[in-house]
Amino acid sequence: MKVVVDQDKCVGAGQCVLLAPDVFDQRDEDGIVVLLQANPPAELHDDVRQAARVCPALAIELDES
Repeated sequence: MKVVVDQDKCVGAGQCVLLAPDVFDQRDEDGIVVLLQANPPAELHDDVRQAARVCPALAIELDES
């Protein structure tokens, strides 16, 4: 799995950080998403998928090929 985030779309809701804190973080100054792991280990895939699903701005894209 490859994770891509679009910081321009991000609204700083923070749901991704709550669901997958090993993969996502937020910038202190504005809450915009920061990607910590573009290729997370398999045991985090379900959490990352859920984070992408609940992102209100659709700022998280997953490539599962």
